[in-house]
Amino acid sequence: MSKRLKKTIKFNLFTQVVLREDIPKYDLKKGDVATIVEHYPMPEDQEEGYSLEGFNVETITVEVAESKIERVKIFCFPPLSNN
Repeated sequence: MSKRLKKTIKFNLFTQVVLREDIPKYDLKKGDVATIVEHYPMPEDQEEGYSLEGFNVETITVEVAESKIERVKIFCFPPLSNN
């Protein structure tokens, strides 16, 4: 009997992500930001999948492979001095 390792989920639900590449079918571009609304666990030899919403297109949900998205990077800057 083969022992299967449990995969870890790379992205939690409702995480904001950015596309790593264009998705021409939906006219979405690399750099577009969306929110993960569903996770699709896959067998060990396949890539995890996610549903994304929140693009600049209403009522669209896009299903993508994990390698096509990355977490949005948030930059914090110190407040500007009033001097």
